[in-house]
Amino acid sequence: MSASVAVCRDVYTEDRFRQTYGAGDAPRPGRLRGRLSRGRGCSRAGCLRLLRERAPVLAWLPRYRLRTWILGDAVAGLTVGILHIPQGMAFALLTSVAPIYGLYTSFFPVVLYMLFGTGRHVSTGTFAVVSLMTGSVVEQLVPVPLELNSSSPEAADFEAQRIGVASAVAFLSGIIMLCMFGLQLGFLSTYLSEPIVKAFTSAAAFHVTVSQLQSMLGLRLPRHTGAFSLFKTLASVMENLQLTNVAELVISLVCLAVLVPVKEVNTRFRQQLRTPIPVEILTVIIATGVAYASSLNSRFDIEIVGHIPAGFPRPRIPALHTLPEVAGDTVAITFVGYAVSVSLAMIYADKHGYSIQPNQELLAHGISNTVSSLFTCFPSSATLATTNILESAGGYTQVCFGTSFNLPYCAVLACINVTSLRQMFVQFQDLPELWRVSRIDFAVWLVTWLSVVVLNVDLGLAIGVVFSMMTVICRTQRCSVASNTEIYRPIDNHSKCYEVPGVKILTYNGPIYYGNRSFFRADVNRLLGLSPERIRRIEKARKAVEKREREAIRTVVRSPRTQCHVNRQTRLPMCTSPRWLIEVQAVLIDCSGVAFVDVAGARLFIQVHTSSHVLLLRHGGN
Repeated sequence: MSASVAVCRDVYTEDRFRQTYGAGDAPRPGRLRGRLSRGRGCSRAGCLRLLRERAPVLAWLPRYRLRTWILGDAVAGLTVGILHIPQGMAFALLTSVAPIYGLYTSFFPVVLYMLFGTGRHVSTGTFAVVSLMTGSVVEQLVPVPLELNSSSPEAADFEAQRIGVASAVAFLSGIIMLCMFGLQLGFLSTYLSEPIVKAFTSAAAFHVTVSQLQSMLGLRLPRHTGAFSLFKTLASVMENLQLTNVAELVISLVCLAVLVPVKEVNTRFRQQLRTPIPVEILTVIIATGVAYASSLNSRFDIEIVGHIPAGFPRPRIPALHTLPEVAGDTVAITFVGYAVSVSLAMIYADKHGYSIQPNQELLAHGISNTVSSLFTCFPSSATLATTNILESAGGYTQVCFGTSFNLPYCAVLACINVTSLRQMFVQFQDLPELWRVSRIDFAVWLVTWLSVVVLNVDLGLAIGVVFSMMTVICRTQRCSVASNTEIYRPIDNHSKCYEVPGVKILTYNGPIYYGNRSFFRADVNRLLGLSPERIRRIEKARKAVEKREREAIRTVVRSPRTQCHVNRQTRLPMCTSPRWLIEVQAVLIDCSGVAFVDVAGARLFIQVHTSSHVLLLRHGGN
């Protein structure tokens, strides 16, 4: 038995609706004045709440489940700490600084993020893309001299200049993040959509791989920066291929033959393995032992890392005089590092059922970079590989972190760099699904990838973001106007629905603003049949009818084209228009799907009303 429901309500005008239900002009609690008024009071409870918000460690550490979580955190921390050793030194090469500074960057930011971060499964430290972008800045400001003896005092001063620039980038990046936190700009990370992030990291992986070719082949070549740097590096490697150090090439091939299969085993049997096989640190240890026992550096002229000092570095002021020169590149580095960090934090927060605070992440990474820069660290962020390993190894909270020591040759570190980018290369597997789901997102992915590969990392990212925003603008411009029935359903999608005779109901799902007003009016005119020629004919006929009505006031006249009669109430003659003039007597525009209307859109409604003289509006609450 079917039940029917009848809804009876009055018909409201906008003024009557406001009188009955209120004008809706009350201040919303989310406005700035409301926030400031709520923050005026100062109490002990409020201060403690603010302290817990700004230092989340004070909130989760007292509730730490020692018996349940300590084993998983200990295993995950040890596993990630072992991986941080070779990865930190390897990514230091991308930054064009000594490997020891990669170890420092794998320690200080980790400790600071543990205190201020909200991501429980995020591993911070060195990240390939951020290191590569920082290395480009270092190479531009402190290029390698033509002849540099690694044992000379000039070499030590050269390394100090390079880490000074890299630390200045980290310092400025941290200051920018702290300013963004003060302005509550955490939402800016949303402008990096998923296709942009995946295409950007995948294309950056190509830059990293090509930049490591010279180390894997034992070539001593200058590093190229700027537009088309990838192709310039490839051309330089091909031109000097005959100078390849055979010993370093053999070492690279052996390392790749070990690293690639073991990493594949770690990936495929992730569920069965309690902890991943630490192949990177094993490779480093074995390579270091072989190099020390056989004196490969002196016998085959193999480039080695050299001495790594023990202990912690002394605090040192970064090269602040370079801040004006690195400011532009630092903005791009900051945006990329923060976006990747927040994206990773959100992914694992959703997976494990908790939430993060994007603005608090700005504070955490801002403090991490600012303070770490005083200890000769380069810019840091969340890392893809170690975050994935930390979560799969059973980590529960920010307690799991680690660091350490050591020193192999550059060919081994270059191989570790290349193999650590496997996750970025396999993102090509997502393209068929992306094509099926959204071809516009596929185009965003493709444009971003090509821009980063062909041009440069920072310029390509900017092009990807601009192109993505242009696709959004174009989609709002090209929203189509559809003809509806009295139940507000499109006629094209429902074959049994019919229009009300003499009434045209139109719907539009999108904003009406200066960017799409011409498209909107063209669609409305097309559905109403209001071509410029017909509008002129209607206007001419309307004026003729008005003229006849004025004449009929004085004397009632019947004409073959216009029929007149006397109104019983006013006792005045009334004339009706010809049939071809009144095919559409009323136009109803459903604005329930209109997000906003600007000044140009409001004027457009007036123009359409003036043209058709039959416009009515149904306001949907927007």
